[in-house]
Amino acid sequence: MTLAQLKQEIIAYSISIGIDKIGFASADPFVDLKDKLINQQDLGYQSGFEEPDIDKRVHPELLLPEAKSIIAIALAYPSKMKHAPLSTKGARRGLFCRASWGEDYHKILKRKMEQLEAFILEKAPNARVVSMVDTGELSDRAVAQRAGIGWSGKNCSIITEEFGSYVYLGEIITTLALPPDTPITEQCGSCTKCIDACPTGAIVQGGQLDSNKCIAFLTQTKTFLADEYREKIGNRIYGCDTCQQVCPENKGKDFHLHDEMEPDPEVVKPLLKELLFISNRQFKETYGLLSGAWRGKKPLQRNAIIALAHFKDVNAITDLERLLKEDPRPVIRGTAAWAIGKIAAEKSELILKVAKEREKDADVLREIEKGLNLLENHNI
Repeated sequence: MTLAQLKQEIIAYSISIGIDKIGFASADPFVDLKDKLINQQDLGYQSGFEEPDIDKRVHPELLLPEAKSIIAIALAYPSKMKHAPLSTKGARRGLFCRASWGEDYHKILKRKMEQLEAFILEKAPNARVVSMVDTGELSDRAVAQRAGIGWSGKNCSIITEEFGSYVYLGEIITTLALPPDTPITEQCGSCTKCIDACPTGAIVQGGQLDSNKCIAFLTQTKTFLADEYREKIGNRIYGCDTCQQVCPENKGKDFHLHDEMEPDPEVVKPLLKELLFISNRQFKETYGLLSGAWRGKKPLQRNAIIALAHFKDVNAITDLERLLKEDPRPVIRGTAAWAIGKIAAEKSELILKVAKEREKDADVLREIEKGLNLLENHNI
């Protein structure tokens, strides 16, 4: 069998196991990407979740000696939720981004790639393969673009002709010299809708993201959220879809091709107050399946408190007061104090003044002062 024939067999097999798009690229170093990554690092635009060794991100041969090709795959995920519950007064809800609907996509992609790896090794026993998704060293976007999966959009996502940017990406490095596909050049043109719509201005320019300003990143942090972003986060519990929702290439794109990606509406659009006191066991049972649970419950609870403040939910004051009194975590107590001031309920001032006398943590005391200042400005 020739390598060209093997490529066709891999494509046919990928379709049979539910891979929505597949492309092939050379494993040559990503020379142009290296300069961009160094620039991102110098500007302080990285999130800290990336592989710190830039050479590993641009040299596939460091991950697999004698690497010749990279196989890129894409799986399309839904953009619309069926039977979504309403967020109503007294029963306000948060929202997980679309990439956290259904089962953790890392696991879904890993299963597909394991099947594909087994098929390749059955056909070419002497080949070697290494697969990765998201948390791997290589840039999923750079690989996908080179492999012709889609183009790298101004919103820093891969945009495919068929599925828009609502795709999960993964790749397999191999020692097989499979014929490469043609890269797709950027097709965003003069459109700047994603840049204009970004709530925090995180998209510095087309294709360049300051990760530290991105709501998708901010919702995953475990510390106090900077004041300037609390107004921007809205009711987002995990992630952000704004730059994808406004993209013209995503208009009308909604694919329900994988049952395991279908969201449970009550889980991905949860009642905010129910998140506040959830036990570790309940959290694992309810949210453990989601990719959005990987950082634990603390960031999601902090975000839920901010969302309640966003809605100015007076019905949440008693719950927030309880957090301020009883929660052992300063970030949760402090954020609750700020939220109590933001909501500006009838008894907010009394709650905060009592807490001020009791509280010992300096960070929480600062948040209590912020809450009191919000009340003072509210009353002016």
